[in-house]
Amino acid sequence: MVLGNVFLSPLALLALLTAVPVILLYLIRPDPNEIDLPTLRFLNDERGEDASNPLLERLSRSLLLLLQLAVLILLVTSLATPYTLVSEAETVEETVIVVDGSASMGTEDGGTTRFARAVDSARDATSTTTSVVFVGREGDVRVRGGTADEARRALGDMRVTDVSGDLRDGIAQASAVAGENARVVVFSDFADDGGWEDAVESARARGLLVDLRQFAGGGDDNVGIVDQSFTGAEVTFTVKNYGESDVERTLSLGNQEQTLSLGSGDVTTATFAVPTGGGTATLSPGDSFDTDDTVAIAAPEEATIDVLLLTNDRNQYLSTALSVVPEVDLTVRSPPANVDETYDVVVYSNIESGRLLRGNVEDGTQALERGGGVVVQAQEGMPNRYPELLPVDLGESVDGTSIGGVAGDELTRDINFPPPERAFTAEPENGTRTLVGLTDGSPLIATAEQSNGRVLYYGYMEDTSSFKYNYQYPVFWKRAMFYLAGRDPLPELNRPAGDVLRFAEEQTVTTPSGEVTTRNIRLDQTGFYEVGSRRYGVSLTSESESAVVAEPLESRDQSVVRGREEERRVPDPFTEWVVLGALGMSVVELGYLRQRGDL
Repeated sequence: MVLGNVFLSPLALLALLTAVPVILLYLIRPDPNEIDLPTLRFLNDERGEDASNPLLERLSRSLLLLLQLAVLILLVTSLATPYTLVSEAETVEETVIVVDGSASMGTEDGGTTRFARAVDSARDATSTTTSVVFVGREGDVRVRGGTADEARRALGDMRVTDVSGDLRDGIAQASAVAGENARVVVFSDFADDGGWEDAVESARARGLLVDLRQFAGGGDDNVGIVDQSFTGAEVTFTVKNYGESDVERTLSLGNQEQTLSLGSGDVTTATFAVPTGGGTATLSPGDSFDTDDTVAIAAPEEATIDVLLLTNDRNQYLSTALSVVPEVDLTVRSPPANVDETYDVVVYSNIESGRLLRGNVEDGTQALERGGGVVVQAQEGMPNRYPELLPVDLGESVDGTSIGGVAGDELTRDINFPPPERAFTAEPENGTRTLVGLTDGSPLIATAEQSNGRVLYYGYMEDTSSFKYNYQYPVFWKRAMFYLAGRDPLPELNRPAGDVLRFAEEQTVTTPSGEVTTRNIRLDQTGFYEVGSRRYGVSLTSESESAVVAEPLESRDQSVVRGREEERRVPDPFTEWVVLGALGMSVVELGYLRQRGDL
């Protein structure tokens, strides 16, 4: 129907039939009686005027009719809801802005960054009601249903992160925030291959208008460090060339450096000794994406853990498990023996009764006072000086016990502890934590804090234990040495950007941008974080995030990216303008009637 291309409710035009009675009334209305006044005729004759002009009178009456018909037509037209087709984006009053703040958006492009360009463009996309979603590691709603000014202030406070982002989550958050018929505008480089297309389709299925605005300049020359792994006191870096030409880069850490030659798409590795106290690995010269050109490496101030094993019956399995840990410097002594050196951890194992000297016990207490650790291993005929160190009260030894439970602790994680053939009944002292318990509640492995350090009770008797044959046995002892010495393994001290540090209570954390006091903090900037005496290194080592060259939206599946600024045409009624026209004509009619003297 042709009228359907102009009016949303064309049947309302039938109301125009009401004009017929109006016209008929004008046609059947009787003409006014004419009275000849001689007193006026001579005046008209003298002026050469005819006092009666039928044409002008009909015109006068017709003008009033035309005004009334115009008012009627305009009112009926407004009922029919006239419209014009416009872009759907022009009719939206609610907008949800999604800004990608992942690391790749920090790529330099023409003297600025993709992120800066995206934020500038986002400021112009605000509408009467605006929500803002920031995408870092995940979507974060910064403004919900705010004003345009509130949205612009939130955009001004945003800073690009150094994390590998999840654009899909951000778009899903925007879809959840958006009201009916809202518009979602996504500002990103769309270098994320994490399934954001599905989130776009899902939002459109809800009837939401989705605009995709791409900012993907720069990054063609990127060469980056995309992975790091630790073996003992060494770190191995993986470097990839994302550019299309051969390059040469120098990778340095402390006073060590290597020259790397990479062809287009090549991947290579370089291994360095981890400097005492850590350092920053640097890839030079830099390029347009500098986030993956550096890696912050945190390491203890002391490279090794000095361990003293006091024993009269050297346990081959225990001494071997300790000696194979690269970070452990093991010393074995047989009591009675005077020890002049200081150690981070002292281990008491299989010591003959009566041969443990007071000085040997003091070796352990001094290690605790220095913030180190002590291990006491169960044995038949426990030396009478052990109670000064033990975190448990021992009873009798019994056969045929079973494992009752294993605590969720870093020391025991993913380790299968076999039941001991023989073990002591025991009661934990105040402050003692049972990591592995027996069915009767006795601790088999337990820890406690004493003085400034830590004590470990190891209830397996080596002669009757099958755990020493388990491949996880050295793993347990490596973890135990780091725990008792108050050290963290290098992988624990070096975290990927986007990870979270959590604390049992509020801590003051020194971040690359300042201090914060919190119980948990997301590591969204690369660099060093300090908490008390611990120092963490945070770096972007992500092969996918370093692939900053994004495929243009025009070359993707058009069913997903159709209309980065969608061109769907929708009706935009202008009824209010027609009503205003009718009101204007009514005012003209009243003015005319007043001028004519009818009012």
